[in-house]
Amino acid sequence: MADTARRIPLLDVLRGAAILGTLMTNVWIFATPGSEWAVLQGGLDMPDRVNPEFLFRFLADGKFLALLTVLFGVGLAIQYESAARRGRPWPGGYWRRAAFLFLEGTVHFLLVFAWDVLMGYAVTALLVAWLLARSERVRRVALWIAAGWHLTLVALFTLAQLADPDAAPAVSARAVDLYAGGSWAEQIGFRIDNALALRIEPVFSFGLLVFLFLLGVRLYRAGAFAPDAGGRRLRARLACWGLGLGLPLNLATALGGPDWFVLGRYAAAPLVALGYLGLIGWALDRLPVPAALTTGLSSVGRTALSSYVLQNLLCMLACYGLGLGLASRIPADAGPWWVMGLWAAVCAVLVAGSWLWLRRFPRGPLESVQHRILTPRRRPHSREPEPQREHESAAAQIAE
Repeated sequence: MADTARRIPLLDVLRGAAILGTLMTNVWIFATPGSEWAVLQGGLDMPDRVNPEFLFRFLADGKFLALLTVLFGVGLAIQYESAARRGRPWPGGYWRRAAFLFLEGTVHFLLVFAWDVLMGYAVTALLVAWLLARSERVRRVALWIAAGWHLTLVALFTLAQLADPDAAPAVSARAVDLYAGGSWAEQIGFRIDNALALRIEPVFSFGLLVFLFLLGVRLYRAGAFAPDAGGRRLRARLACWGLGLGLPLNLATALGGPDWFVLGRYAAAPLVALGYLGLIGWALDRLPVPAALTTGLSSVGRTALSSYVLQNLLCMLACYGLGLGLASRIPADAGPWWVMGLWAAVCAVLVAGSWLWLRRFPRGPLESVQHRILTPRRRPHSREPEPQREHESAAAQIAE
């Protein structure tokens, strides 16, 4: 049994919120004609007026994904700390964990969802794991180089969009038909044929991934998740600055139209993500948050990898023609409410399922498989402690 006393409760809640919040964006991909391909052809542009769909998508787009990325950096810092405490070399065999995560992401990309994050996380983790063994000065330089590189790319892309304001091409009829009535094998083949285009996001945002990973390391070491007065002050500052600066900038880009989409999602949204981190921490510190809410989010957070894959699998089966086909069967004039309802239903399944699973098992299903494969077997009669405790386990890479 894992040493749950060493867990940081705030991290579990934040992971759970990040997983369910990421679904707030992904559910629209599944529900849009052309689905995964529509992302590249303007089929998922924000509504041109403020309405419930606008607000729902605005609160989530890019923000919870950035929060999840920061938390992955926190997990790396915890694993590095664990290795140092045990006197083990770093990164040592970490490449095996990253390779396993990359393999998981590849399978997820091919079989379930083209906009998978695991592959990009695995590659970024290798670089950041190496940087953790370097000096603080090297990490600081790498952090700002990554930020500068990313912001330069975002600025150039935005300027190019503004210079060529032609409307994006309509979503291809082939893609619409594929997801509305194509077989699973046909969808897999489509992802393979268009892998370069469908994998462009982690390539484009690699600088942002490195920056957010390293930022997560810095926040953890600064005590941003500690249950003491210093941690509470830092969380309050994150909430004020992240929301105070990020929300107005993100709102301006969202209302500015599709030409400002990249600036909003990849520059303003990460600021809001830090605000969300601080706000959730502030609420847990100072407000009577219902225990059922924190328990539900913590359960999803402790099974984050399994929950992330399951939510996409459920949406695929609900929306695509190979399953219920809701995306093509529900009339376009039905409005956005059914999509929001699907999000709420999947969230309920994840919360209830993860809670019930953890009542019997210490880890989620995929976390258990990863832990069993990657954790060296203890020698008979060996008194050496288990290499990774639950909270430090790379079996929950997406979570930690």
